[in-house]
Formats: sequence, structure tokens, C-alpha cells
Amino acid sequence: VDHKLQALEAHFKELDFIKDNLTQKFEDHSKTLANQGAQDELWTAVLSLKFTSMELNILYSYVIEVLVHLHTRVLEKLPDLVRSLPTLASILRRKVKNKRIRVVWESVLEEYGLQEGDITALCIFFVAHGNQAEHYIARVRQMYVRDINFMISNMVKNQALQDGLLKAVQVIEKGKAEMAPKEKKSPLKELIPPVKS
Repeated sequence: VDHKLQALEAHFKELDFIKDNLTQKFEDHSKTLANQGAQDELWTAVLSLKFTSMELNILYSYVIEVLVHLHTRVLEKLPDLVRSLPTLASILRRKVKNKRIRVVWESVLEEYGLQEGDITALCIFFVAHGNQAEHYIARVRQMYVRDINFMISNMVKNQALQDGLLKAVQVIEKGKAEMAPKEKKSPLKELIPPVKS
């Protein structure tokens, strides 16, 4: 009877271990599917933007400048890796396996007030529109669009893409993104002059 109990106990432990292992795999798979779903939504949002070519060029200009700033800043912090990190894509690829690059990358994102989700949105925008867009310098951008934040807030419906683009504008215009752009989401109030009593 003792041997049978011990055998059953060992079998239950093994089944419990298998259950835990399957549960972990299921959770990992669920996270992967959720991430893929979010990225699919982001791609759909980027590809269905209804901007004029001028507006797309202006957004592209902010996006490319932020991506260049991030790449440059990482290289400043890792001067010995300049030759092996020729592009932002090389940084994004290598940070997965290289802790030193990952730590510097995370510190640079924090420095600029950005998060990984913002970079994902900006990179997707860049990939989708980079081949047809042109870069406009700041003076030209300001000539064509008076309030870029208002334009983004009203025309970009996907929250992750909207946040990424708004933060890109903040980084370029102010040097750093504000941590809570949702609170500052009343651009109409900014356009209406205050009433004097």
C-alpha cells in the first residue's frame, strides 16, 4: 500500500509539473498572440492613415529625426561599438542578446521619455511610409502645419500610434517627451483665446 501511495504521489507530482509547464506555455503563447494582435492593429492603423502627402512628409520628418537621435545617443554612450551598430535596426536586433546594449538602449529611451511601444509605432510608421516620404526641416514643417499635435490627435485613431507620434513631436520640439500625453489632450482649448473680464 505504501509503495502504491508513493507511486501515486510521484505520478501526481509529475502530472502537476506537466500541468504547470503547459500553463506556462499557454500563457507565453497568449502573450505572443496578444502582441501580434496589437502589432497587426498598429500596421492597419499606419497603412490606413488619411494624411495628405505633405502631412505624411511632416510626420515622417519627426519620426526620422527621433530615430536618428536615438541611434546617435546610443552610439555616444557606446563609442567602442560604433562600427558594429551602423543603424538603429542593428541596435534593436542586438539589444535582445547583448545586455550592455540593452541597458544603454533603455537608458536612452528613459532619457527621452519614450517607451518600447513608442519605438515600435515609430518604426512601423517609418517602414510603411519611409520609401515615399521626404524629410522637411523644422522651418518648413512649421510653415505648413500650425499645430501638429492637434492634427495627430484628431486624425490618428490608434492610441499606440497616436502616442508614439505625439511623443516624437515632443522629443524634437522640446528635447523630451512628457510622460503623460493623455492629460494634455485638449488642443481645442489651446486654440481658443481666453476671455478677458
